[in-house]
Amino acid sequence: MEADYYEVLGVSRDADDRTIKSAYRRLAMEFHPDRNNGCKDNEAKFKSISVAYDCLKDPQKRAAYDRYGHAAFQQGMGGGGPQADFGDLGDIFETIFGSAFGGAAGRSRPRRGADLRYDLEVTLEDAFHGKNTEIKMEVSVTCEPCQGSGATPGTARRGCELCAGRGKVRAHQGLFVIERPCPNCHGSGEVIESPCRECRGEGRVDKVQALSVDVPPGVDNGTRIRLSGKGEAGPMGAPPGDLYIFVHVKGHPVFEREGTALFTRAPISFSTAALGGTIDIPGLDGEIHSIEIPAGIQSARQLRKRGAGMPVLQGRGRGDLVVEIQVETPTKLSARQKELLREFQETETGEECPESAGFFAKLKSALKG
Repeated sequence: MEADYYEVLGVSRDADDRTIKSAYRRLAMEFHPDRNNGCKDNEAKFKSISVAYDCLKDPQKRAAYDRYGHAAFQQGMGGGGPQADFGDLGDIFETIFGSAFGGAAGRSRPRRGADLRYDLEVTLEDAFHGKNTEIKMEVSVTCEPCQGSGATPGTARRGCELCAGRGKVRAHQGLFVIERPCPNCHGSGEVIESPCRECRGEGRVDKVQALSVDVPPGVDNGTRIRLSGKGEAGPMGAPPGDLYIFVHVKGHPVFEREGTALFTRAPISFSTAALGGTIDIPGLDGEIHSIEIPAGIQSARQLRKRGAGMPVLQGRGRGDLVVEIQVETPTKLSARQKELLREFQETETGEECPESAGFFAKLKSALKG
């Protein structure tokens, strides 16, 4: 005696379609053979669940079953019994096993165009002030004659006959129904009878484009500028990708950069180092920045000018200008200068250069020890 279909699904006879479908999904996931290591009992249970659902999901079959029971599907009472339609398991299989078992039916969406990269080299002055520049690059753009459709102007795409416009075809493998992209239309659900001569049915062509790029003040190596929709055009009229401009700042003969700080080295005479004074540093901003030199400054000492460095990218203010002092020993002296230096040397007591005196005192002490 065959089991009652309502009992197989565990629902009442007055259950609505939603309750029946929910019960079927739950039981199908529970007793699916691939989740139970091929258990024969579960396989038989799975088949009976599928047969019961195939009957009760159909209003006409369910009405016949409610009136005549299993006899409704015997010879002379409406033909063969209900057969399991495993195509309804696509969404369940996708939940359990992923999209390899088909997933939701329907044609595939046109894929978006690829994002592109362009490397732009700018000077440190350009990075300071910002600039507008034009770049040229070859990129796939939407075909103008066919407007991206891929079809000869005046003609149209038609539905694929192999997949009936669904974009997918089904193949039965035992208990399973596997869905794959249609090999005839490649998942689009449409085919082109007369491809456009310009793009050969692709819907896009390669073309050298001139693009305007705004480089903002404060850019640094690795700064990325995004131009939305300026990447590769998508096939068959699909949306284009984006273009990413990667900035590279050239080296500078005077300044080095670290973030928003600008570094430079300034040689000064040993008389300026001893007596103090002022030096003028031309900045990238076009201004002359005066740096006060304290008397007795030593080489490698760094002096800082606030707000004279690089602009803050997309922000306010500027970094600092940092000047590293290098005391230069004179190499070309006149006779008078040499005479003055000898007079100075004769008056030295050792207190003029405490670090030097201290070093040699430590050295002598160490050698005696």
